Amino acid sequence: MRPIVRNLKDVYPDSQHESQLQRYRAAEIGFAEHFGELHEHRFFSAPGRTEICGNHTDHNNGKVFAASVDLDVIAVVEQTDDGFVTIKSEGFPEDKIDINDLDVHEDEKNTSASLIRGVLKGFRKNGHKIGSFRAYTTSTVMKGSGLSSSAAFEVLVGTILTHLYNGGQISPVKIAQISQFAENVYFGKASGLMDQMACSVGGFVAIDFKDNDIPVIESVPCDFDKYEHALCIVDTKGDHADLSDEYSAIPNEMKAIAGFFDCKTLRSLSLPDIMLNISVLREKFGDRAVLRAIHFFHENERVEKVVHALKNEQFDNFLLSVKESGDSSFKYLQNVYSNSDIKNQCLSIGLNIAENTLHRKGACRVHGGGFAGTIQAFVPFEALKQFRMNMEKVFGIGSCHILSIRNVGGCEVLLGD
Repeated sequence: MRPIVRNLKDVYPDSQHESQLQRYRAAEIGFAEHFGELHEHRFFSAPGRTEICGNHTDHNNGKVFAASVDLDVIAVVEQTDDGFVTIKSEGFPEDKIDINDLDVHEDEKNTSASLIRGVLKGFRKNGHKIGSFRAYTTSTVMKGSGLSSSAAFEVLVGTILTHLYNGGQISPVKIAQISQFAENVYFGKASGLMDQMACSVGGFVAIDFKDNDIPVIESVPCDFDKYEHALCIVDTKGDHADLSDEYSAIPNEMKAIAGFFDCKTLRSLSLPDIMLNISVLREKFGDRAVLRAIHFFHENERVEKVVHALKNEQFDNFLLSVKESGDSSFKYLQNVYSNSDIKNQCLSIGLNIAENTLHRKGACRVHGGGFAGTIQAFVPFEALKQFRMNMEKVFGIGSCHILSIRNVGGCEVLLGD
């Protein structure tokens, strides 16, 4: 395969070319100020992602529909020979990882250092080359926003390593798999593979994780402008930082249900298996685990409906499935607010405002992992101004982000023509 290298104009919309060029130049200055000098260097980018359907199915070998977005983390990178990967992210302390010390460090859990170390280990574990470099990064993927800032960062590190030390020959799928390994084992979050896959591959993608080693990926082109709808992500100002236990409980409960049938994940079962045994499952695992399992099977079907609708230009059916996904996430998956902090229900407030503003048009739903962070909305152009005004009145100026879908995943970026 050819290395994934893109010109700036191929990565960002025309309207962003000048501002993105200035951003990369500012990152060069940041690199020089932090490290004291800037020599021969290269640029890399990895996008955030938006999940459109398939909420919390990937960790049980389910189906998802997602897309990379035009918010990303970028890096100015110099290859070195000092035996360390040193990354300074704007606004955060420097991380310095010894490439010969790749064991799990318990005191690094839930930190960016653990992600770097985990990606390095994943490369070495899979027989790929690793080496040292130093980088300065800046990000427009809001931390805790449900746009997968951690996955974008992992994919960025993997993209740098494949280009510097492996001739750019490691596939986006393998980089995503290594990134998930880093997040699960080193960072300590039991995420599925969807976040990393969408960030790494790019564009609209339907992904079937029945076999995690060989996921089936289908590109499904779509232009929301054609249907006069905008994709909005609203930051409701909730923080994901202390919610790892809430996220981990979802796959753990689903897998506990699967384990009753001597299966590793729910994908090996069907909805009738659950319904025929619902009494004993409720008694043994509790109602929430059963409801989450039921959500899994219906959500897989919705992903197929979403893909079919877009392929056949049935946008109303697409919106209907998005709404159904949001309703199921709220009622059955139960990831809209934390039971340990019931006074703070920012996502519920956001969804209420969105529904009242849209007046049965468009669609809205919880976005990403849930519990805090963002909601997603597909807003008709004629309602966009009012929608943004209503959201920012409650959550602050700049909280409503109008996004574009990016057709390029993790890549090296050339600033010239």
